[in-house]
Amino acid sequence: MTKLYQALGLSKRYGVKDALLDVNFTVQAGRLVGLLGPNGSGKTTLLKISAGLLRPTAGDVLILGETPGIATKSVTAYLPDRMALPVEFRVCDAVALYSDFFADFDKAKANAMLADLKLEPLQRIGAMSKGTQEKMQLCLTMSRQAKLYLLDEPLGGVDPAAREYIMNTILRNYSEDAAVVISTHLIDDIEKVLDEVLVLKEGRLLLQSGVDELREERGQSLDEFFRDTFRC
Repeated sequence: MTKLYQALGLSKRYGVKDALLDVNFTVQAGRLVGLLGPNGSGKTTLLKISAGLLRPTAGDVLILGETPGIATKSVTAYLPDRMALPVEFRVCDAVALYSDFFADFDKAKANAMLADLKLEPLQRIGAMSKGTQEKMQLCLTMSRQAKLYLLDEPLGGVDPAAREYIMNTILRNYSEDAAVVISTHLIDDIEKVLDEVLVLKEGRLLLQSGVDELREERGQSLDEFFRDTFRC
């Protein structure tokens, strides 16, 4: 199996605070992975380092054996946890930008998914709700033929009626030679589709496990495990 995505002794410090501390894992191709942990556990920092937006304090991230940079950005599709496009853009402007910027972008697929979600080409981003903006960005991200998809809270502001469509979109639009990493708090909504989980706690990797193995070993669902582990 391909070592598609790895963290090797990865650490990130902001001042005196460790956002990530000695994180090690390997994600193979063909896996759909949940990145779990409470707020402040380091999930977004990990994804930003992996997308080449932050530099680690120590250690490395490797994507197909390369550290994040120009080479990895061509095979990595990153969905940030907030709107990254100008609010004056229309939907058609966003599609055109992705089409120009990413060689692996499938414009026809993007337009079909946007139409399914009732997003009009001339609709302006600034006039959309937060949930609609997130749906649009997800459609654009999943219309790339990437090797690694990094999705930071793709269901956070989305209404329950659209979540099933979005999860099906994610499942349909990645291949067996790619991997998807989804950061989310909505564990119950995605547990049934996950192959494995990475669980962060206070910047450390608490657990990497297959979801089926976790259920068998602990006699708990992933949602129950998370609630017990991080109970206030």
